Amino acid sequence: MWEAGRKPDAIVLRSSLLQASEERSRLTRLVLPKGIALRFYLLALFEAQCRLNVRAVWENALPLSGRGSWSDMVAIDGAYDTDSATYMRSTVGSRKLENLRLQQIKGALRTLEELGGDNALVTMPRRQSGQREYQKFLLMNESGRGGNQTPDVYTVPAKHWSAVRTIAIPVAFFLNGWVQVLNPSEVATWLILRMLSRWAPKKHTRSGVYLYGQARLETFGLRDDAWEDGCQRLREFGLIRYAKPPDIPPSAPRELKELFSPPTRPRRRYEPHHWQVTDEGLDENAVKKLDQELTLRQQALDTAAKQRAHKTP
Repeated sequence: MWEAGRKPDAIVLRSSLLQASEERSRLTRLVLPKGIALRFYLLALFEAQCRLNVRAVWENALPLSGRGSWSDMVAIDGAYDTDSATYMRSTVGSRKLENLRLQQIKGALRTLEELGGDNALVTMPRRQSGQREYQKFLLMNESGRGGNQTPDVYTVPAKHWSAVRTIAIPVAFFLNGWVQVLNPSEVATWLILRMLSRWAPKKHTRSGVYLYGQARLETFGLRDDAWEDGCQRLREFGLIRYAKPPDIPPSAPRELKELFSPPTRPRRRYEPHHWQVTDEGLDENAVKKLDQELTLRQQALDTAAKQRAHKTP
């Protein structure tokens, strides 16, 4: 899709998706334990910007299922059974992945529409029976449907210098599979950190960016557990790092070196971690990186279990 299209080097996202209205932002309302609503919305923006020029109005150009469809853009594990929360690897061949993907797409469209009222990121017409016409869905701008009778259908935004208006997602996030691998809380955390890095670029480069809990809730609506877990996973994947300027001269004072060397420097109580976004990590294959991290984590768990067993009298 990217090769056949306009080949954008970045996907432009309106910051209104991230900013809280009432208690939570549209972004954090899509941080859900199940479903692919956030992933689908980002993939839809990717598809639109590969195909359309700036300020062009979105129209659906893809079927829901089949080769080259919306369903074909989504990676899922057909061996996972959600009811039992277990993997059934012997059933991979018998379960139809295309049907599973289509179910995921329809679920994502319902979730995006059910954000409700002005906040809906998708609208769908209804048949006389009241059933949704999924194929005829309309994609909304990042600020939602809006309060007017005519919905605010998605248009491709121009990149703006201010993070209050737009942020840029490097196209490698999509092409190398990160959009498929990261869970919703990790995506939300990463997008918020990207926005902060644009809000304060000099501070991001010099000492990193951070968010206190209250400011995070009021500005973005992202809760502590999602933020902390998201930051930890993103650091393991190499997408963010503890703040450290790239070049500290050896002659620099010891205090300066210690200041920019978390986590070895103990944080003061209530002091948040300072982070820097590292886009170099996006150049890696996301699936291989995930497999690597899972292997390392399992090895650490096995080692810890052996040590506990050895200490048991």
